[in-house]
Amino acid sequence: MVENPQDPQNPESQSGIKQFIRRLPAAISEIVKGKAAGIADSSRLREERITLDWNEASARTVISEIEDILRRGVTSRSEEETLNDADRALVEEISLATSRAGISNITRTEAYLASYQAYPELHWAFLAHMVSRNAGWNMTDLRGSRVCDILDEETKRTMYRFIERSNALIFQDAYPQLLLYIKSRELGSSRFHLLSYFHVSRFMRPFWERFWIDRGSTLLTVGLIINEQNYIEKRVIRHPYYQKYVTDKAHFHISSITGLNQVVFPLMEDCECVQAGKEDEAANSFSPTSEQEDAASDDEISAEAICQAAYGLLAEGCRGDGEVRRLAGRVVSDFGSLTARIALGKNLYAMLMGLRAVRSGAQRFAESVPHTGSREDYWPEFFTANVKEALTPSLQGAELLKGETLPPGERLYSPKLLDAWGDTPYEPITREDWLKDWGALDGISPPQSPYLCDISREHRLGILKTALAHDAVADEPT
Repeated sequence: MVENPQDPQNPESQSGIKQFIRRLPAAISEIVKGKAAGIADSSRLREERITLDWNEASARTVISEIEDILRRGVTSRSEEETLNDADRALVEEISLATSRAGISNITRTEAYLASYQAYPELHWAFLAHMVSRNAGWNMTDLRGSRVCDILDEETKRTMYRFIERSNALIFQDAYPQLLLYIKSRELGSSRFHLLSYFHVSRFMRPFWERFWIDRGSTLLTVGLIINEQNYIEKRVIRHPYYQKYVTDKAHFHISSITGLNQVVFPLMEDCECVQAGKEDEAANSFSPTSEQEDAASDDEISAEAICQAAYGLLAEGCRGDGEVRRLAGRVVSDFGSLTARIALGKNLYAMLMGLRAVRSGAQRFAESVPHTGSREDYWPEFFTANVKEALTPSLQGAELLKGETLPPGERLYSPKLLDAWGDTPYEPITREDWLKDWGALDGISPPQSPYLCDISREHRLGILKTALAHDAVADEPT
């Protein structure tokens, strides 16, 4: 009879488990120390705040306009016939630009950054850039050391499609809105009547029209957070396929145990960004401490220039002399809940743009480090995109318990996104408006920064947890 390698009575199968148990005391000690230090580190990040420009009167006006939209119901009248030649050309231009910039998580992430650099009042674009980086990291985790041997290949591929689809759909909905604002600035008049031609929910027009008047970045950001999370609710989160194979599966909830449910904002210190001799332009267009977010340059920046800048960032970005020493962020406690995701988005925004240390550090990182999808982008002392320099799974936990970093040639494998996954086509997207009832108004309130915002040690503990899980199974016979 062949002995079952997973049989608990089999001595060989107990080696990994014994190692896991033996390392538990050290791991628990790390957790206790990390929690205490996280509180102190968060206090330091919160020392200097930037007042976010929430205007309650503007919020009430927007709410009233959305209530009127709901009372009127969905109109069946097609507005397509009202387009003049200039508007039709603009719709085609923006559609083409969105298609080109939406090729992959890499191009989407950089397109968001280029929009923010050109128009810093578009706070949401910078938040989207940082969150989209996290989506890329989560996708490469599925091929790297963090998830290796924990999930089977079919599950990895399904979870990849889940993350990729969410990232792609949000971009498809939001990027045309950003470009419409940019074109409106170029033309000197609002073009938000064209939102419906990009199948943008009626919910968003009042926010953009108000933003055009008062440049209230915070209210617009809250509107976009609510809109994008509702946009993917039925199309991804509640989609029958993803409910069956992702959100209702045990591994989706286990992610909280292994630390794969963290959104991190790397904070870089003393970074220099040199972009083909244009240091002054970069500094002027992307000032990390500017209080006058809505001050516009005399020379308007075209939508075409934004797209070109996005591709330029891919080729010209540089790390400089900066170093990521701290991570701000939050733990995603209930990704399946629409209300929780909206609250998380508002927390992340208030942290990213309302705490000076977080804003300046994240901006230094964003402008200095091109997005590749590898976690080596922000923690090269832990991760490597070179599989030949990676630790074997059975050594991960032991090495992480030895010190604060990992030695060269003995790091965790985190591949670049384009090396880990190819292009993934997905099924046609439903175009109906998600705005159905007054519940959409619940999240329109001032965002609040969380008390615990430094996640550096908790993120490292998440890495340690997955490493110990690897240690527990890596030595078992196959």
